[in-house]
Amino acid sequence: MKNRSFVLALVALFACGTSVLFAQQPDLQYFRPWDKEGINTFEPSKSAEQPEYSGLKVRIGGAFTQDFQSLTNENKANYVPVSATNATNRNLLYGVVKAQDSLSSKLQGFNLAMANLNLDFQIADGIRVTLENYMSSRHHSEFWVKGGYIQIDKLSMFNNPEWFSKYVRVKIGHFQPNYGDMHFRRTDGGNAIYNPFVENYILDAFSTEIGGEVYVFPADGFMLMGGMSSGFINGNIENYPDAVNSSGVVPTKKTPSIFAKAAFDKQFNDLRFRLSASVYNNPNIQRNTLYAGDRTGSHYFGAMEPALTNGAATTAAAQFTSGRFNPQMSNRVMAIMINPFIKFKGLEVFGAYEMVTGGVYGDIENTDGKLSWAKRSFDQISAEAIYRFLPNEQAYIGARYTTVTGEPDGTAFANTDGTRIKVNINRLAVAAGWFPTKNLLLKGEYVIQNYGDPGSDAFQADKDFPTTDYRYKGKFSGFMVQAVVGF
Repeated sequence: MKNRSFVLALVALFACGTSVLFAQQPDLQYFRPWDKEGINTFEPSKSAEQPEYSGLKVRIGGAFTQDFQSLTNENKANYVPVSATNATNRNLLYGVVKAQDSLSSKLQGFNLAMANLNLDFQIADGIRVTLENYMSSRHHSEFWVKGGYIQIDKLSMFNNPEWFSKYVRVKIGHFQPNYGDMHFRRTDGGNAIYNPFVENYILDAFSTEIGGEVYVFPADGFMLMGGMSSGFINGNIENYPDAVNSSGVVPTKKTPSIFAKAAFDKQFNDLRFRLSASVYNNPNIQRNTLYAGDRTGSHYFGAMEPALTNGAATTAAAQFTSGRFNPQMSNRVMAIMINPFIKFKGLEVFGAYEMVTGGVYGDIENTDGKLSWAKRSFDQISAEAIYRFLPNEQAYIGARYTTVTGEPDGTAFANTDGTRIKVNINRLAVAAGWFPTKNLLLKGEYVIQNYGDPGSDAFQADKDFPTTDYRYKGKFSGFMVQAVVGF
């Protein structure tokens, strides 16, 4: 009975929400809608018929997401004191009430609501500007500008040459590089309407960088993209010396990131097939955030987080990546992602195979007395199946499995022979959702996430976290309920 009230409250909220009249929004060219109509839209179509340009248009949109979670996390890590003068176990988990409860804690209640504000402007025929903002989020509770960019699909200032209008697109500004297809399905703060599940991948490739992308659409169904960015999440005008850095092997540089993508996307009667391959590379940079660039945070609040961070109480804002894992490739990174997508009537299958190599300046390898800059690697595999049903695909059920294996940063993961310990994290999520209208979504999810060997799979026995790490044989599980508005 005690959990029924929150479900009834969310249902009542949605029932009232269906009677709200959204203002008539203008139709924009080459635009991905922020509501249900934007689901399974990747790069906006270049060949589809576009609304006629009739002057400046301004579109104000937003996204709001409220979660209820009931998650339990546990570990089997050894006791490790915070310091010689503080006997508190640093491997206690977030949410513990008593010190002896280190093996398990329950995290239940309503999470902080997240909200986005999106401003889109049609400023000329085939030229659109977008400004994306975070109004409320777990990581940054203050108003935060995510980024903005200009997208050019026609050269109206040059009398709209046909070759450009049909085959070319240019995107310039501060935006998320088009690496992989998962970012078209991920949750971004309050914008959770594209994602059938509550959370994103364990390795969450997301960042915003200053740069440009050039798209070519050479034939029906084919798309090629090449881009270059600063590699930084913010602007950077610093100069770095040519001498090697404090790690003593390689100089700190400010190298731009180069990325590219190729995709084939075609509809065959009731069957849609898409296959894309992406690459992102930066060989030397002070701080790249491809896997640490989210300014909003995970929707699994506090799951598998330590109760103490550097001896102080952990906060939801500081430990905002719960359930995700940062491979620490901040000084050099090479990432490749392959994404197949199949949709047949109501059934859709989406997958990802991701290979990441790189490291930080401190990744030093000593071979016969000669120091070199070592690389670490991670692999991520994910597969999901969604079945959408009822008129206009108003409801869906689905499941997603994700597994990550790789070599974390830090001395705790280094073997005595110079090799590195590999760890595994895997997650199974089962979800269901309902769209009362195209602007409203109510979804529920049951999730299980294991860190290393869950205790019954011998195959993963050599991929545990160290016994002194709070994630050793860690696990969290439970259910989430999420209400989403997008317009």
